[in-house]
Amino acid sequence: MASSSQAVKNVFNLIKKHDVKMIDFRFTDLPGQWQHFSIPVSQFEEKMFGEGIGFDGSSIRGWQSINESDMLIIPDPSTARVDPFIKTKSLSLICDIIDPISKAPYSRDPRYVVKKAEEFLKKSKIADNAYFGPEAEFFILDHVAYNVNEYSSWYKIDSREGFWNTGSELEANLGHKIRQKEGYFPVPPADSTNDVRNAMVEHLIDAGIEVETQHHEVATGGQGEIDVKYSPMLQCADNLMMFKYIVKNTARLFGKTATFMPKPIFGDNGSGMHTHQSLWQNSKPLFAGKEYAGLSQTALYYIGGLLKHAPSLLAFTNPTTNSYKRLVPGYEAPVNLAYSKRNRSAAVRIPMYSENPKTKRVEFRCPDGTANPYFAFAAMLMAGIDGIMNKIDPGKPMEMDIYHLSDKELKNIPQAPDNLELSLESLTNDNEYLKLGGVFTDDLIQTWISYKMENEVKPMALRPHPYEFHLYYEV
Repeated sequence: MASSSQAVKNVFNLIKKHDVKMIDFRFTDLPGQWQHFSIPVSQFEEKMFGEGIGFDGSSIRGWQSINESDMLIIPDPSTARVDPFIKTKSLSLICDIIDPISKAPYSRDPRYVVKKAEEFLKKSKIADNAYFGPEAEFFILDHVAYNVNEYSSWYKIDSREGFWNTGSELEANLGHKIRQKEGYFPVPPADSTNDVRNAMVEHLIDAGIEVETQHHEVATGGQGEIDVKYSPMLQCADNLMMFKYIVKNTARLFGKTATFMPKPIFGDNGSGMHTHQSLWQNSKPLFAGKEYAGLSQTALYYIGGLLKHAPSLLAFTNPTTNSYKRLVPGYEAPVNLAYSKRNRSAAVRIPMYSENPKTKRVEFRCPDGTANPYFAFAAMLMAGIDGIMNKIDPGKPMEMDIYHLSDKELKNIPQAPDNLELSLESLTNDNEYLKLGGVFTDDLIQTWISYKMENEVKPMALRPHPYEFHLYYEV
């Protein structure tokens, strides 16, 4: 776990250059949220990059029991960034988690899972690098309120550009509302969040994340997307955690709130996280070839792995009950497990923007932004590797608009699970591909399944839903 001396020196140079007062240590819990604590810069020592800093692991969701609570963080100097949102000048460092007794990496540390997946890829001799590029969509809202107790349950969100506000008289109504499914992509003033997204882009660039484009997305109510350049898998997962942090905090600076919740608005498109991925060997792309859509046979096998394992894979890439309210027909969501060039109704799409072999990639369209990126990326890579190792045939591509096929035609196309419980059941029955090379452990998989069932699936199933009163109160 030793860090390079130059990388460590760069951290202390940043501290001096920006007159940093606090060091903020960050790591990712089991569900996929950043956790942090800070120390004054006067307490920060170079030896911490080797010896680590202790903390209570029992207070982190899905981690240690209280009788084995002591854990260590080891900061990664390559992740040092000056935080633009904390008032006291602070430097953030993403950390790895270590067992203080064995000094071994912690098996439930999401970042460690990605590192093991990258190492397994190299040992397999299939490739020496996996590049990922997620398109994490989100909503920028003006108001969110919700309450759940024994005798009531409700939520309300609002956006000034939401089409439901065409008749609002609560404030000066200046019009320019975006109709459902027509948000891709009108100019301002209809696009009311353009300045917010531009500010997000500036913060991302300042954080060292290369941005390719930003735009309004299909839905009304402030749905947006910012595309960042692909990068090696671990760096991409780190960047995505920073991306979500920047999106949420920039929105707050504008008096708004941002969410990556897949389906906050009924009757309009949800937010996904289409994930572009490719394998490289000796700086050469392995997915370009002379097969379908300019793909190599290796890429087709990779697709075969994604499609075969998709029902269990979605337990990590679509890990919330709300995820499956997005994965329904009619809203450009990939409920059908098929592949195609250009066709955005397929679960796997092959973008055809360029004939350059270096841009050849596959796009898995199922994931959403509630995923823990470390688990999701590693799981997708392991499914693809399994496809290559076992030469899994993805079948014939689907060129037609899948959403307009008849029920008879759809019977032969595998479907994504209808809910999180089914995905978790699939993960229970199909997880050997994840455990190759010890990338995912039995302990991690079972902890994930138990956590999701006990904290999300069962609590949702136990509670009356407001719509049930609409359906059943007069029965």
